Amino acid sequence: MINIKKAIVYTLVAMSILIIAGCYKATTLYPNTEGELVNKEVSFVNDIIPVFDQKCGISGCHSGTTNPDLSAAKAYNALTNGGYINQADPKNSKLYLRLTGKVPPAMPLSGTNNPSNINALVLTWITQKAKNN
Repeated sequence: MINIKKAIVYTLVAMSILIIAGCYKATTLYPNTEGELVNKEVSFVNDIIPVFDQKCGISGCHSGTTNPDLSAAKAYNALTNGGYINQADPKNSKLYLRLTGKVPPAMPLSGTNNPSNINALVLTWITQKAKNN
């Protein structure tokens, strides 16, 4: 009986080691959340602010309590003066990288579940020189 118990314990230990060793993660794969650039002029007020209002400010996170403040009156200055926009290399803008989940913390914090059209809209706006229009 003791030999059976030892065999079971050794088997469980060996299986645990194999399972733990198999959990090594060397690469993180990101879903394609970039989308295609939008084929129109993107308006900050008419296109971007409504996304921020619906996705970022509704939870209370970026409506004045957490940087950047993405409320309609303060969003543009918060993004452009806060280092979130890189007009020389739009795909490396902190705002875009966080929306696509390529830089932590990914936005929204619940996970990068932005549809690619939202990310594409933001990328297009940045590519079009991030105008306050």
